[in-house]
Amino acid sequence: MAGKTFTVEEVAQHNKPGDLWIIIDSKVYDISRFVNLHPGGAGVLLTKNIAGKDATEAFFGLHRHEVLLKPQYARLQIGTIEGQQEVVKPLAPGEASNVPYAEPAWLMPGFHSPYYSDGHRAFQKAVRKLFEEVVYPDAAKHEDDGKRISQEVVDKLCEMNIPAMRIGPGKHLKGRTLMGGIVTPEEFDHFHELIINFEVGRLGTRGYVDGLLAGEVIGLPPVLNFGSPELQAKVVPEVLEGKKFICLAISEAFAGSDVGGLQTYAERDGDEWVITGTKKWITNGTFADYFTVACRTEKGYTVILVPRQDAISTKSIKTAYSSTAGTSYVTFDGARAPVANTLGKVGRGMQVVLSNFNHERWMIVCTSLSAQRRIVEECLKWTAQRVAFGKPLNTQPVVRARLANMIARVEAGQNWLEFVTHQMNNMSYDEQSDKIAGTIGLLKQYITRTGRETAEDATLLFGGRGITASGMGKLIENYHRTSPYDAILGGSEDVLGDLGVRQAIKKMPKNARL
Repeated sequence: MAGKTFTVEEVAQHNKPGDLWIIIDSKVYDISRFVNLHPGGAGVLLTKNIAGKDATEAFFGLHRHEVLLKPQYARLQIGTIEGQQEVVKPLAPGEASNVPYAEPAWLMPGFHSPYYSDGHRAFQKAVRKLFEEVVYPDAAKHEDDGKRISQEVVDKLCEMNIPAMRIGPGKHLKGRTLMGGIVTPEEFDHFHELIINFEVGRLGTRGYVDGLLAGEVIGLPPVLNFGSPELQAKVVPEVLEGKKFICLAISEAFAGSDVGGLQTYAERDGDEWVITGTKKWITNGTFADYFTVACRTEKGYTVILVPRQDAISTKSIKTAYSSTAGTSYVTFDGARAPVANTLGKVGRGMQVVLSNFNHERWMIVCTSLSAQRRIVEECLKWTAQRVAFGKPLNTQPVVRARLANMIARVEAGQNWLEFVTHQMNNMSYDEQSDKIAGTIGLLKQYITRTGRETAEDATLLFGGRGITASGMGKLIENYHRTSPYDAILGGSEDVLGDLGVRQAIKKMPKNARL
């Protein structure tokens, strides 16, 4: 019956309880039985300007388009209006948005970039499709219920080698088939990695973004870069194939950005380390099988890979975002690890810890900027469809001023990020540490500060919907509540801003004068 056509006049005859039809975007819906189940009450649907009428404007003022696509509502469609065509259509899986500034410019028709090739574009489309079809349904579910990422999703991501690619280019990719062969390990660069991080960030589910094996992204590189060949041969395949999970355990209640203030202690007992102490705010810690732990030892700071055991307990920490992230308080009560699990040299743990920071901060910038851009898209859509005082919101100068600031922030951040990413592609790690560690710190400070400004602007544009965890403003509410995370994780804004300036001062030429 959904293929049947009706006239507007025919629909108008069905306008009372027990016989109620409406029109939404050229489609005719019989809501006679649904009316009493409507979350907003039956009265909303029985008003004279809705019952038997074209309710398109009213619907999109109250609901997201995705509501119409849900099976329980799609089945209410009984036909279409004669001579009318559907206007609002869902994007095909993998398709880029056509809303201005919703995507980075390189994805928009007619725009050019020196950084991306046709190969990057094909890769982005495939990753977007994977995340929309496989990851997002799981993300939406577990952002709400707080459970960890589904193993089925982990297996699919590992099949495509997404976890391996999120660590960046390198030896760990050798022999792997990336995204079904769209890109080879030799071709894979930091812009491919940026693309993955952008798809992660735009999910709009901040807790799940970290639950999406962020612990592996920051916890496995020390094993790759400082672990013995034997340790790597055992641990790396287990983690990259999704059979085991890993996390980075540095922060403590005693020390956050002050890494030198760590209190967890490791003592030698023959061929084993005995670790005692606590770690706090450890991402993925609740379900980790391995802990990359920074400890104090007799000879100085040392990093040790510690397998889960009875002497390790993890307790979920309730924070502002979903517990799907696995944020935990970890207690090491005489936990043991072989001395062979030492990462790097004993007493040189600070080198291991610091070696990880540039990449971690860059990753946070990517996901944070992508989330911010998604909010810009939401606001551009909302202000075009929301009617207030008889006109769309975007006819108001004050609204356009907020939109202008939001757009300027993401575009400035995008260009700075792509410049830094290009340097990463063309510098050794030592060169990066020397030349752009401070730049990455300043960039992260900029992106996270502007993110909170955008969160505030978006909340004001959405009003009450912007503080409601479901419905039209659900992405705004999630972003406004969780955007401060990026200002803290990987090093707080103030610390990173200071790092950037100190690195600049260190490089000031001695002959520089006004």
